[in-house]
Amino acid sequence: MLLTLLHIIFGILFAYLCINTLYFFAAALAGKLYRSPKYEPHPEKKRIAVLIPTYKEDHIIINTVKKALEHDYPSDKFQVFVAADQLQPETIAQLLNFRINLIEVQFELSSKARSLNQLLNHIPEKDFDVAIIIDADNIMMPGTLEKVNAAFQKGFRAVQCHRIAKNRNTPVAVLDAMSEEINNHIFRRGQRALGFSSNTIGSGMAFEFSKLKSIYNKPGILGNPACDREVDFEVMKADICIEFIDDAYVLDEKVSSKAVFERQRTRWLESQIIHLRLFFDKNQGPLPKTRDYWNKLFANLAPPRLLFLLSYGILFLLFLIEQVSGVAFLYPSYIWWAALTALYFLTFIISIPSSFYNLATFKALMHIPLLMWSIVRALFRMKVSRKEFLHTPKAFTQEQNN
Repeated sequence: MLLTLLHIIFGILFAYLCINTLYFFAAALAGKLYRSPKYEPHPEKKRIAVLIPTYKEDHIIINTVKKALEHDYPSDKFQVFVAADQLQPETIAQLLNFRINLIEVQFELSSKARSLNQLLNHIPEKDFDVAIIIDADNIMMPGTLEKVNAAFQKGFRAVQCHRIAKNRNTPVAVLDAMSEEINNHIFRRGQRALGFSSNTIGSGMAFEFSKLKSIYNKPGILGNPACDREVDFEVMKADICIEFIDDAYVLDEKVSSKAVFERQRTRWLESQIIHLRLFFDKNQGPLPKTRDYWNKLFANLAPPRLLFLLSYGILFLLFLIEQVSGVAFLYPSYIWWAALTALYFLTFIISIPSSFYNLATFKALMHIPLLMWSIVRALFRMKVSRKEFLHTPKAFTQEQNN
């Protein structure tokens, strides 16, 4: 009786892991075979608002603003807007010396959504066609806005740029950078290859200005710490396809310590649950059952990859116990589990860029067990009722992709 029950449990677990692994593998393989479209400079220029919400990031915002102002897009066609939440007076004084629009904001409960809401409602809607959101540590590489403009000129109303690591200065930063590239491959390049809308990341993403403003004036979004997920959801509801521009690079600082990694993953797990709940929220009204709807719903049902690795690790230990005890409690047989594990790792191999195949990455992989434990801890620290934005502190690094 007990053995039968174990077989049923392991059979269900196998089916769940198998479906998700096949989904990841299909997206990874499609992304590998896909040739991303190239966006050349277009003679007509959209007017672009660069939105930078910042919270207590005095040590990095000055550099970010300088780089944004130096961007190689016609200066009369873009403007930089900064929402300064709890910056020091000296930082504010420095920022006022730049050719930017600075809005000092203060909230009882600070959040990225509230800062963006203030920015979007401060800017006359008729003045801009496109709004791009970048974080206070992001640097747009040359040509980014030109490529965003070209995509909008082609008819797209939403775009996700290719966010890459600014730093690989610690093993955790290397793994975080590699995780970002795996996500870029599976959930952005791979999705576009399969004909689906790209997933957004939270920064380096551009939208039709009027649409983004309407989303950030939507009831409830200001209290949602996963506001970027809600933006993705609202864009899906409007049946707007999100393009992924593979060579429009935005540098993003990666977390450098295990403690910050755990805090970041706690926020991401909460965001995933909040996003998933939107699909079943009756207040959202009738949802169009498009292919993007089903694809995004399915993707949100998948657990974090490190939990997959943890599951396969535990199953390997159970296999060893099975061999020692002589009791075959795993179902199906270990051959099937081994094949599934191999397919999962093959998905990783396909998705990881060749620049990560080096000694630094090999050393960083030794830290995966600790990060698995961080994910487990993050699961127990989750609060989906959280109203505040769980800020991830960053340390200043130069704008280079090492």
